[in-house]
Amino acid sequence: MTLTDPLTQQPPPALQCRDLAFRWDAQGPAIRYPDIELPQGEHLFLRGASGSGKSTLLSLICGLSAVQQGQLTLLGQDARQLSRGRFDRLRADRLGVIFQQFNLVPYLSPLANTLLPCRLSARRRQRTAPSAQAEAEALLAALAIPTRHWHRPVTELSVGQQQRVAAARALIGSPALILADEPTSALDRENRDRFIQLLLTQANSRQTSVLLVSHDDTLARNFATQLTLGDCP
Repeated sequence: MTLTDPLTQQPPPALQCRDLAFRWDAQGPAIRYPDIELPQGEHLFLRGASGSGKSTLLSLICGLSAVQQGQLTLLGQDARQLSRGRFDRLRADRLGVIFQQFNLVPYLSPLANTLLPCRLSARRRQRTAPSAQAEAEALLAALAIPTRHWHRPVTELSVGQQQRVAAARALIGSPALILADEPTSALDRENRDRFIQLLLTQANSRQTSVLLVSHDDTLARNFATQLTLGDCP
């Protein structure tokens, strides 16, 4: 019998898709996706025009829509074999999501918004160092949110600052994979470039994979690996 040294074993990919397709309408055409393999700790830029299925793909990866055709493996787990409850737990414990509209809780402060994943997931909270509060404060500082804003309602922040709070919330507790849906759509060029660099720098420090989907091709230069939606027959 051959023994495998656990120190040399490669972790499963953060994300793997094969022959993935989805129909919103049983009579309508299918959205077909290119095959994807995203190793843990690496980043992928997925470009696509409006209507190409970018947000639908993120919905499949998050478990908010069910896989209809093809294979989707998330952090070594077959998405089609996960119950709704197990997928919800996987999403809370191991995924960070940056929504296009941020989805921050408007009556909470930037600090409280950043801490939300740790309230929903003991696993995320246990992975913070030295504590959830300290890591939240360090992330907000690293993402250039001034300390005087940390305890104000998040709605008092600029759009760019709110976007960085959304990134801090996604990064806390070192999730294995961050999904970012058009995260720079509301930013000007200077703030867009700064945001992407801050996000990827923080992700690299945590060995967190990033899948960023956007129609903005100028973001592609920040990613060694790129794919285009709509290339599948």
